[in-house]
Amino acid sequence: MTGRLVILGSKGGPALRPGGPSPSSSLLELGGRLIVVDCGLGVTRGLTDAGVDLKRLDLVFVTHLHSDHVLELGPLLHTAWTAGLATQVRVCGPPGTNHLWTCFLQSMEFDIEIRIADEGRPDIRDLVVVEEFAEGPVLDDGGLTVTALRVDHPPVTDCFALRFEHAATSVVFSADTAFFPPLADFARGAAILVHEAMLLEGVERLVARTGNGARLREHLLASHSFAAEAGRIAAAAEVGMLVLNHLIPADDPAIGDADWIAAVRETWGGDLAIGHDGLQLELNGGEPA
Repeated sequence: MTGRLVILGSKGGPALRPGGPSPSSSLLELGGRLIVVDCGLGVTRGLTDAGVDLKRLDLVFVTHLHSDHVLELGPLLHTAWTAGLATQVRVCGPPGTNHLWTCFLQSMEFDIEIRIADEGRPDIRDLVVVEEFAEGPVLDDGGLTVTALRVDHPPVTDCFALRFEHAATSVVFSADTAFFPPLADFARGAAILVHEAMLLEGVERLVARTGNGARLREHLLASHSFAAEAGRIAAAAEVGMLVLNHLIPADDPAIGDADWIAAVRETWGGDLAIGHDGLQLELNGGEPA
């Protein structure tokens, strides 16, 4: 197995509901690297359930600073540290990521200092390196390259799709975005495109039960993509597989996989997977196995 992609959290938005999925996070194992993409609530449990030894944590990428993508960044790193992390972790995120990490360290100062003194742990502040990126090349390390594309997610301006490449394998994450045609060129020929998706009928029910429904609807329609639009990007990019993720809604009992499939089949006839927590896809020779 060359690597694997695991969807740890498949839900768009920060709300949690009984028995429902977790917000955005994914695991990508590629080129011998352990890569986490986004850190919504549940990422730490998702990684351990996927069989990951948190001491192996290597690279963490944040696409943007909405809470459903970043709320568990600090707790993930801290938990890995208490699990025995002793090697450096690189965190790559948009402007503001370093401030977020610094504030988390300040909030946990008592615990960190006492564990260093009482348990003899290395200083977590020396183990985590935060690097902020903009559009363009992000990382070139040991055959792994990462590139960022600024996408359309108003009012957030620093929101980036990410392309990971190693040898013949490439995986692209759309991040949160409205329909954005330049993403097709960015994802050209990728083995897997992980793209956000929503369904209009589910959006209408979602806003109907939300206190700020009108404003929420306005945001969703301006800042996110419908499933058929994700299919249009996948078709234009000629990717190997499309994975729908960051589903809106992801916890509507009236909507199932058949509804997502029907919507995306309007525009995409290739290999397709509907994201759910724990979905695992193996990568073999540059293609999803």
